[in-house]
Order: sequence, then C-alpha cells, then structure tokens
Amino acid sequence: MTKRLWRSIRGPLARSDFAQAVLARLLYGGLKFTFVTNPFAAGSHDRHEMLRSIDPGIIALWHGQHLMMPCIKPREMEMSAMISRSADAEINARVLGLVGVGLVRGSGGRPGQNIGKGGARALVELKRALDAGQWATMIADIPHGAPREAGMGIVMLARISGKPVIPVAYATSRRHVLEKSWDKTTINLPLGRAALIVGDPIHVPSDAGNALMEQKRREISDALNAATKRAYGVVDGEK
Repeated sequence: MTKRLWRSIRGPLARSDFAQAVLARLLYGGLKFTFVTNPFAAGSHDRHEMLRSIDPGIIALWHGQHLMMPCIKPREMEMSAMISRSADAEINARVLGLVGVGLVRGSGGRPGQNIGKGGARALVELKRALDAGQWATMIADIPHGAPREAGMGIVMLARISGKPVIPVAYATSRRHVLEKSWDKTTINLPLGRAALIVGDPIHVPSDAGNALMEQKRREISDALNAATKRAYGVVDGEK
C-alpha cells in the first residue's frame, strides 16, 4: 500500500518545484532535530577538529549512511558534493543546497569500469572546487551496485586532484534500517547518542596505474567499512 501510494505521488512531486522545496525544508528540519538530540558519545571524533587538522580533501561516505551529512558539516566548511542525476536524489540535493553545499551532478564508475562522460565532467568540476580550497564529498559506492564497495570515480578524483580521500562514518544508537533497500538505508532517529568517525587520509599518486588504482579502491572500501563498524560500535557500547 505504501509503495503504491509513493509511486502515485512520486511523479507529480518530481515535477513540482514548490513541493520539492517544501519537502526539502521539512526533511532538513527533521534531520536537524535528530542531530541536536543525539549528543556525541565518548570515542566519537570532533568534526571541527577534522576541519582544523586536515587540509581540504575528499570526504567519502557510503550510500544509505549519508543522510545526516547536511548536519554533520561544520557551518564554516566550504564544500561541493557529487549528486546523482536521478529524480530520487533531487530532495537530497535541495537539502544540501539549504546548507550552502555546491552541487555537482554525476556518479562514479563501478569497480573495473571507466566512468561515463557525465561522470568525467563531474570529476573535473569537483577538482576545480578542491583547487579553490573547498572540500569535496562523494558517496563512494555506486547506486544499485555492490553496497559498501567503492567505485573507481572517487579514486580517480584523488589521483587527478592530488587530494586525499577521508573516510567518514556517522551512526546513532536509535535507528531504523530499511532492510529491503539495496544499500540498507539507515534512518537515524532522535533522542539517542551519536558517533562520528574520521579515518586516516588515503592518498593516490598522480602516476598511479591500473593495479595501484584498484589497490587504492580496495583500501578506501576497507577504511570506510572500518570507520562505519567503529561508529556503530561506539553508539552500541561495544568494547
């Protein structure tokens, strides 16, 4: 019933600028409330310290674990983010716009594949943002691909920009996981505790060949999975 209702209204919503603007503000309000009511637990990293201690780089997130990014971003952090061209991503794009994030449309390539022209143009735009002193944000895995496995796009951006990839994970103790979604999308809930984990920077040499690029892709996947596991361990009280 819920799916049929969503499908019936999805098309009109996608075509209504006013409806999307209203939904984006409502969603951001809900995210902000969740963020404020989930104080960071002991063992969490300081997002402002990340800004001070690391030069602007490429923040890597997983699909389904990225929804709180508009609130995690420190207000003073200048950032551009790669956003899919799909209709489903439009609301996310509008929420990011509300907090001043620059939007770049495109997606990264799947493991072992080249990115398309649209993805290549998006990487060039993100490189320009990085060259201008901004941070860049990419969701590392590919829509409807293998979840929790980085694509090649984020590795290519690190190579052409000379900027490191920074694995970042956020988790809350109260959450609802959409188990039937391909990426196990996690809805963070209010009135719990939170954790932010920032992994060590991963650099990709400008002359990296195919073998090293694949090695770095796996390294990013492993580091982001480790950060995610640690974030959940902090909020769930695991030793």
